[in-house]
Amino acid sequence: MKKQKKSIVTIGGGTGSFVVLSGLKNYEIDLNAVIAMTDSGGSTGKLRDQLGVLPPGDLRQALVALSEASDVWRKLFTYRFEAGDLEGHNFGNIFLSAIEKITESNQEAIDRAAEILQTSGRVIPITFDKCTLCAEYEDGSVIEGESNIDENDTLGVSIKRLFLKPSASINLEAKRVIERADAMVFGPGDLYTSLVPNLIVSGVGEIIHYVKAKKILVVNLMAKIGQTENFKVSDFINEVERYLGEGALNYVIVNSKNPSKDLVERYKDIDKANLIEDDVGGTYSRAKIIRADILSDDAYEKSSSDKVRRSLIRHDPDKLAKVIYKLVK
Repeated sequence: MKKQKKSIVTIGGGTGSFVVLSGLKNYEIDLNAVIAMTDSGGSTGKLRDQLGVLPPGDLRQALVALSEASDVWRKLFTYRFEAGDLEGHNFGNIFLSAIEKITESNQEAIDRAAEILQTSGRVIPITFDKCTLCAEYEDGSVIEGESNIDENDTLGVSIKRLFLKPSASINLEAKRVIERADAMVFGPGDLYTSLVPNLIVSGVGEIIHYVKAKKILVVNLMAKIGQTENFKVSDFINEVERYLGEGALNYVIVNSKNPSKDLVERYKDIDKANLIEDDVGGTYSRAKIIRADILSDDAYEKSSSDKVRRSLIRHDPDKLAKVIYKLVK
């Protein structure tokens, strides 16, 4: 009798999901990427506002990460126009938006793109409801829009809570794959603009808390001014369990290798951010802490037409996937 593949669900969005999916797709698993639907910056934000489509950017990144198609297709879906009326727009975002308009179905648009890109897993929006991410800060101020929250680099002001305006309900297919998962991977990626937006969709936190799956958090490498400024590993655990319930996490993966001093200083010059401090022992809450070298040796360089802030220091997809697969197996 053929052994059933382990089902792994990743929960997040943006670059973080791209990294973890790029590594996990190389394993014999049933892989499903549940993606946040609150992105509002750059090309994605313009298409969302002007065409009324769901934000395609994070979906596109996940599809490309899972692609087994020829290199030309992956390059096409990541191509960003650098001049003319389309400057700053990503071809893949335009493609997904066009299919959504033709089919009048969000999931069909994603599945058609998945066929072209020959993905080794499914990409599923956490919700089909159109909503805006909002952040209330400790000083009482409120910022609306994921891109505005992402670009807020006010020092010393922390986020008190996130909420969606209006509220959103979980996509039933996302609910199904979460309930059947053997393991769930949270992060890496921006805590408040990629990960938590999934967890505040109505019903998601409760469903995840009670599912009997291994719950794995991948802690970010760098802090983010205006969001996780001065955060330590314990703060990431506490904040995620604030939405999932105390003791919900089984494993927390922490990078054990520091980037070069030159790269850290370069990061400080651009984003004013520091490395996340590892302040926990072998366990924290109920989670076992897994330390490993999961750092990429390459610094990310973005297109000159890309105006969205991107992480320079990233996890290595293959190193990270190896650690995750070992925990799941």
